Amino acid sequence: MQDNPVTEPPTVAEYHAHVYFDDTSRAAAAWLREELERRFAVRLGRWREQPVGPHSKPMYQVAFTPSLLGQVLPFLMLNRHGLDILIHPESGLGHAGDHTVRAAWLGDRLPLDIAFLERFDAGDLPG
Repeated sequence: MQDNPVTEPPTVAEYHAHVYFDDTSRAAAAWLREELERRFAVRLGRWREQPVGPHSKPMYQVAFTPSLLGQVLPFLMLNRHGLDILIHPESGLGHAGDHTVRAAWLGDRLPLDIAFLERFDAGDLPG
């Protein structure tokens, strides 16, 4: 481990939580979205009714500043109502790594299209 460089948390620009849902869990996802918006200064992404980008299931994104991580993460842990949620930093070190090795899952780990993220990181996809 001593050969690995340390990445300091201040390099994180923001965090993203991807809240995944399906027809049976959409109501829980809507409730969680409303509560997040009411309680925290988060930016909510659009409802994605179909898989998009690297995501294998419908979802919406919640973006928040590093200063909110200590509040948003426990709230999601305690109130996810069975939803699967990916939480990752925007570290500037690459989207593929941010969505995998630097990520945390609440619930089940869903498949991601890592090749899509690698193409994005390589500049082969529009940003």
